[in-house]
Amino acid sequence: MQHIQGLNNVNAEQTGSAVTIGKFDGIHLGHQKLIGALLNVAQEHQIASVVVTFDRHPDALLNPQQCKLPLVGAGQKIALLENLGVDQLLTLEFDHALAQLTPEEFVVNILVQALKAKVVLVGEDFKFGVRGSGDVSTLHDLGQQFGFEVRVVSSAFVGDQKVSTTAIRNALDEGNVTAAAALLGRVHTTIGVIEHGLKIGRTIGFPTANMARDCEGYLPLDGVYAGWLIADGVRYPAAHSVGINETFQAVPRLVESHVLDRNDIDLYDKIVTLEYVEFIRPAAKFNGVDDLVAEINRDLDKVRAVLA
Repeated sequence: MQHIQGLNNVNAEQTGSAVTIGKFDGIHLGHQKLIGALLNVAQEHQIASVVVTFDRHPDALLNPQQCKLPLVGAGQKIALLENLGVDQLLTLEFDHALAQLTPEEFVVNILVQALKAKVVLVGEDFKFGVRGSGDVSTLHDLGQQFGFEVRVVSSAFVGDQKVSTTAIRNALDEGNVTAAAALLGRVHTTIGVIEHGLKIGRTIGFPTANMARDCEGYLPLDGVYAGWLIADGVRYPAAHSVGINETFQAVPRLVESHVLDRNDIDLYDKIVTLEYVEFIRPAAKFNGVDDLVAEINRDLDKVRAVLA
C-alpha cells in the first residue's frame, strides 16, 4: 500500500480511482464493509482503491474539549488498511484551511482534481465540507455535476447493534473487551515500546513489561485482563493490568503485562502488541503485599483458564 501524506504528493499521472473518505478511527466491521465494497469497485473498474483520511479527528481542531481518544493510532490504522488490501492511503492534515472548504471545494480539490475519482463510496451518515454542511445528497448532486458515481454503503450490524466507534469505545470503557472484539471483527490491541518502570512486580515475583504511555490503541477500563503479548513474532499468554498502580505508588495511567510462567524474557525497548481477550476483574487497591500477591495468584489462575 502506498501511503501519501498531503494532496501535493498525489501522483499527477493518476488516471482514475475509487475513493472512500472518513476518519476510520477504528477500522471496525462497518469500516471493513465500506472498504470491502471499495476494493470490489476498484477491481470492477480496474482502477486504484484510495482511502482518504485525516491526521487527527476533526474534533481535535474544532471541538477539543469533546474530542475522544481514537480506538487505533496512526500506525495501527496504516497496518490494518494495508492488511485489507487498499492500494493507496491519502492522509490529509485536518487544519483550518481544510475545515473551511465548502462541499464543492472539497469535491473539486480532492476528489476531482487530485484523485480523478470515478466512483466515490461513503457510509449512510457521511458529512463533509465546512461545519458538515454536505451530506450524501450533496455528494450525489456534485457527482452528477463533475462526472463521478456515488455509492452509499449501509451500516454494519452485529445482531441488532449498529457497529460504531462510539459503541466500541463504550464497551471498552466498561471493560467489555469481548463485546468490543465482536464489533471490531478482531481482538482489541495496544501497541507500544516496553520501557523501564519501577520494577516493583519483579520484587514480589511477578515481573511486568511496562508499555510506554505514547502507545497506540485505546486503553480499556482500569483492571486486569487475560490476553496475549506478542514480541518478535512470538505469542505469549499474559495478564494485562491497566491502571495507576495505587497499592505501591500512584503513577500516570498505563498498561503493564505479566507473561505467564516466564521470567527469562527481555522485552525492554522492543515494540510489542498486547491483545485483550477477556476481563478478569476491576482495578483495586490492596492493604499490603500479602493481599496483593494472593490476588495476583487468583488472577493468574483465571487467566490460564481463559486462555487454555
